[in-house]
Amino acid sequence: IVGKHAVVAGRSIILGKPVALLLLERHATVTICHSRTVGLPDLTLQADILVAAVGKPELIKGSMIKEGAVVVDAGYNRVEGRQGDVGDVEYETAALRASYITPVPGGVGPMTIAMLLRNTVTAAEMAVGLHQ
Repeated sequence: IVGKHAVVAGRSIILGKPVALLLLERHATVTICHSRTVGLPDLTLQADILVAAVGKPELIKGSMIKEGAVVVDAGYNRVEGRQGDVGDVEYETAALRASYITPVPGGVGPMTIAMLLRNTVTAAEMAVGLHQ
């Protein structure tokens, strides 16, 4: 991650901003943008690492992804009239350009749940004096 250009598409206090701060701590150069950013495709095309968390189904198309980029799709959207859930990245076209891409469902979600459970157990242990 050191020296890589990371683009975080999403500005929420739940995911976008914390992820941007974590990437900065790992010495990435970070650009934060959102669904209303003018020139969004130009920014995403610069990303060595692209984190999508905008809450817009398939907003990020394959043509918006730099060849070889790592794409983390943290979006989870239901689209009426369509079977299955989709992310913020159009998976099929993005997978042709990305070196790695997280699927939706089955990518970021299960890890989020695992970490929430771990934190719940840690909090319970602390509450009864078992965690140091």
